[in-house]
Amino acid sequence: QTNNVYVRSGCATLLPPSSGGAYVDRDKPAQIRFSNINAGKAVADAIRTSLGPKGMDKMIQDGKGDVTITNDGATILKQMQVLHPAAKMLVELSKAQDIEAGDGTTSVVVIAGALLDACAKLLQKGIHPTIISESFQKAVDKGVEILTSISQPVQLSDRETLLNSATTSLCSKVVSQYSSLLAPMSVDAVMRVIDPGTATTVDLKDIHIVKKLGGTIDDCELVDGLVLTQRVVNTGVTRVEKAKIGLIQFCLSPPKTDMDNQIVVSDYTQMDRVLREERSYILNLVKQIKKAGCTVLLIQKSILRDALSDLAKHFLNKMKIMVIKDIEREDIEFICKTIGTKPVAHIDQFLPEMLGTAELVEEVSLDGSGKLVKITGCTSSGKTVSIVVRGSNKLVIEEAERSIHDALCVVRCLVKKRALIAGGGAPEIELALRLAEYARTLGGMESYCVRAYADALEVIPSTLAENAGLNPISTVTELRNRHAQGEKTAGINVRKGGISNILEELVVQPLLVSISALTLATETVRSILKIDDVVNNFFLFTRTV
Repeated sequence: QTNNVYVRSGCATLLPPSSGGAYVDRDKPAQIRFSNINAGKAVADAIRTSLGPKGMDKMIQDGKGDVTITNDGATILKQMQVLHPAAKMLVELSKAQDIEAGDGTTSVVVIAGALLDACAKLLQKGIHPTIISESFQKAVDKGVEILTSISQPVQLSDRETLLNSATTSLCSKVVSQYSSLLAPMSVDAVMRVIDPGTATTVDLKDIHIVKKLGGTIDDCELVDGLVLTQRVVNTGVTRVEKAKIGLIQFCLSPPKTDMDNQIVVSDYTQMDRVLREERSYILNLVKQIKKAGCTVLLIQKSILRDALSDLAKHFLNKMKIMVIKDIEREDIEFICKTIGTKPVAHIDQFLPEMLGTAELVEEVSLDGSGKLVKITGCTSSGKTVSIVVRGSNKLVIEEAERSIHDALCVVRCLVKKRALIAGGGAPEIELALRLAEYARTLGGMESYCVRAYADALEVIPSTLAENAGLNPISTVTELRNRHAQGEKTAGINVRKGGISNILEELVVQPLLVSISALTLATETVRSILKIDDVVNNFFLFTRTV
């Protein structure tokens, strides 16, 4: 007699022959669905406490013992060891929000967690997952329409509004006390690399963030040009005006053969000849560089230890050519765009037209915490800027870099979609009220699901109030009443510990951040809702009993 045996996750289920191998576990899809929902809610609950200006920070330690302190949702989730496949979907959701908008990475996961909770309650009442999914899609379409209608148009020439948006994004960061310095820096950086009249997006690769240990965040600066952390190799030349800059990708050292070899020297004349040849070879290279008119030479980082020999260094110094070596490969594109140079892979191609130009190249000292090379007055048509981030330790510098990135992304959002909405939970409460009204126009189960969707959006103001030490129930109730009376911009003012007109408090955020968070969270929840099985190492084999 032959029976089919299914083995899954170490468990065997013996199927009777009469079933024809068509055994169906009717409870399994529901169990899988609730397992996925609970995993997603667990991830959302883990980062809920870091939402808003009064949110807490997380200290994350990796396997090597390195510590990260942050309250940026995308960074926290990236560092978390998540094993459950549904939980991984929420990590990917946060990454997607980071790519799309750059801000709202915590909010998007918190909204998804609340929507999953709403799904669980609807499923328990026997509503089919497909009906819930389709209703949620209707709700998000209506939600985007409502958000657009309550937004305010903004002009890129309105610097004050851009500053308010950047400052709001920095309020929840570890470095929030420096927002008066970092927000203008972020706005100026974006405005220098775009044409405000025609720009529809911003390439953040045109803004180079350079981290340098030492000093405080107050020492951060915006440089209209190029900043290199590498030191000048030859100490004789530390300042060059009207510089002609070359970038080489080959070594200035004696040539080596393609295969291993040994030179046997029988007397000192042969030894002298070898040294003379090496000297002549390097001198010719340096002369060719000088002939092209080069006064500053950048050398790409090489795996060879002697990419720049002592002899080459000596000749370059004598010819008054400033040398900066160990330029990283990933920085080459930015350097070429900034100074208008072209990388040269062989000495024969080192010609005057391959050189870039700059008004000034100088090595500047940073009060005992090392040196930087600044290249300013670049005549290239490529619009680029550099931001130098300073800090007392590595943790502070990395968090400052993440905060500046978020502020840059907020300004980029305003370039992409030139509209603003209020912050402080105001748009979510307004959405909840409007969607509840919309639900009354629908019939049957759809109305019930859209109402649940609307209620789930109140998680943002509720969490903001909770993290600020306010009573979430009374705060959200009062906020709902204020919005019902027509105060569309009433929101939670965590600084004053109450409810006020958020627009007057200058707490604003780009429309794109809210729309992106809402649509991405809903898409992820709908995907999780449609999953009814997880296939993992599923084997079918036959055994004879």
